[in-house]
Amino acid sequence: MTHDPSEIIRGIQQLLVSDKKKIGFLFGAGTSLSAKSKLSPKIPAIEKMTTQVVALIKKKEDYCKALQDIETDILDDGKRFTIETLLSNIAEKIAIVGKGNLNGLNKEELMRLDELIKAEIRNIISVHNNITDSSFSEMVQCDYANWICSAKRKHAVEIFTTNYDYLFEIGMEHFNVPYYDGFTGGYQPFFNPDSLENLGYLSQQTKLWKVHGSLGLHQDEDSGRIVRGASNRDDLLIYPSSLKYVDSRKQPYSSFMDRLNIFLKQDDAVLFVCGYSFGDEHINERVISALETNTTAHVFALYHDISWDEKGNKTNTFTENAYLAKLAQRCRKLTVLSSRSAVIGARFGDWKLKREPSNDDTINLNWYFDEDAPIDVEVMLNEEKKGCEQWTGRGDLTITDFGKFTNFLLNMIPGVEWGE
Repeated sequence: MTHDPSEIIRGIQQLLVSDKKKIGFLFGAGTSLSAKSKLSPKIPAIEKMTTQVVALIKKKEDYCKALQDIETDILDDGKRFTIETLLSNIAEKIAIVGKGNLNGLNKEELMRLDELIKAEIRNIISVHNNITDSSFSEMVQCDYANWICSAKRKHAVEIFTTNYDYLFEIGMEHFNVPYYDGFTGGYQPFFNPDSLENLGYLSQQTKLWKVHGSLGLHQDEDSGRIVRGASNRDDLLIYPSSLKYVDSRKQPYSSFMDRLNIFLKQDDAVLFVCGYSFGDEHINERVISALETNTTAHVFALYHDISWDEKGNKTNTFTENAYLAKLAQRCRKLTVLSSRSAVIGARFGDWKLKREPSNDDTINLNWYFDEDAPIDVEVMLNEEKKGCEQWTGRGDLTITDFGKFTNFLLNMIPGVEWGE
């Protein structure tokens, strides 16, 4: 079967302009990767980050051979070698090494290797250190904050993000968007978990919940409170490893996850997901369980599934048998929109326009859909063959990319046209 992208987009536009709906966003690593130009501050994807971190650690002679052995262990287990599998492997070795050695390292050395890797991750994601005044115009997060300023809503939006970086904070502060992140105070802002249960007194402030922690969050040794300050090696972060499910049950993460559940259980709640690959089971469980108990909530997952090989060939990874597709086929309140296909109403189908757009339709269509070029066909007319072109109605949904999604939001503001 097929889905008409113009129909689903009209429905999304109606939701976004409705004052009755509570609008939330769940943003993953893909949003920090999004860039408008080479000047845009961004965080590399996990593959590139893995390459950068490993290259830096291998310069330290004490760990070069150990890293090579660990990589071999991971590949021999049939897994991809990434930051996540690397940290998971080291965590498992720390738990079982005892007084012996594994990969030539004792327990203290394995713990030191774990900390060195995490320190390099913190360095890579600390792109705020290089942001200048000229950076703001190149930041997708600034464009998103501009939409928040321009879209007058009865209910302020709630943002949930797995990212540790400060890019959303920088964007909102650049446009003077008041926001609340669960911390209060001036000298040493402290986390107030009780405030997340009832936000009525902050109804007009945008909410920013960093569900995997953030640079600059620490636990005060004396009081035990979670406080916010300068970023250092003690930052409270859920690193990508097998321990993240256990870590998510600790503060402040557990309160942020509870807030995600509370948000989705509100009447008329709509959550837009972008840049998140549904790879964290502890988040997926909260989303699905909330949808199963709320008759009016809905989740739209914008799933950017385009990958490129070394030769520049494009592949779309979202298929009917993909994990996320199966999840959406079991839960009608989860709509997944990928580049070439979608699961809508628990039914998988490719994108295809029902009718060829007119000139009046083209501008709006270009906000979210990139039509395929017509197909050349040969038609037999009497004795001769003549080439002609056939419109297919197929194409790519472009708003699965965070930058294109932000442009789409901005284009909805009355009287304002925004280009790329």
